[in-house]
Amino acid sequence: MVTKLAQYAARPTKEHLNKALYICHYLVGTKKYHLTYNRMSGEGLIACTDSDWALDPSNQKSQSGYFLKLAGGAISWTSRAQCTIMLSSIEAEYMALSDCSRQVVWMHILLGELSYNLGPIPICGDNQGLIFIASNLVTKKRSKHIDIRYHYIREVIERKLTEVYFIDGDKNPADLLTKNLGSVKFLQFCSKSSLHF
Repeated sequence: MVTKLAQYAARPTKEHLNKALYICHYLVGTKKYHLTYNRMSGEGLIACTDSDWALDPSNQKSQSGYFLKLAGGAISWTSRAQCTIMLSSIEAEYMALSDCSRQVVWMHILLGELSYNLGPIPICGDNQGLIFIASNLVTKKRSKHIDIRYHYIREVIERKLTEVYFIDGDKNPADLLTKNLGSVKFLQFCSKSSLHF
């Protein structure tokens, strides 16, 4: 929300001031939130990714989000508007997956320097078409327009740095970073990320 509000910093209105005050109230109310980690949880490094394809004509850029979790808690996360307008939901999801794969490669490098040898890091996404396009070099009619730079995920899979898995959309905690959620889902996904109140 702060990022969204910052887009209007040049010419703020009364409405923007009210939104800024809302953010301040939110921050005061969430100052006791904390992440917890449990090395005994048995959870290794895992990533989740999602995208919210923009159907709103006033803002045509989709929202991408991903996070990496280690020892049961989130260690890295991003939520941002995609830099270009996507032509389909699969393309928006594919861009989010590609962004996540770059973070996964960075984690391999970082932990490798600390003498941890990792196997493929699982990335969970909630779109079967996305997983097919990422795992297969075949160019289909509906995916041939995807910018070549997003196919980086294929190289990451081929190098066995990651594997892409399907997760049901209702159980994808990366929704927390891309959509406005009801309180029940919000609390459910917060606990999956080890965010406690």
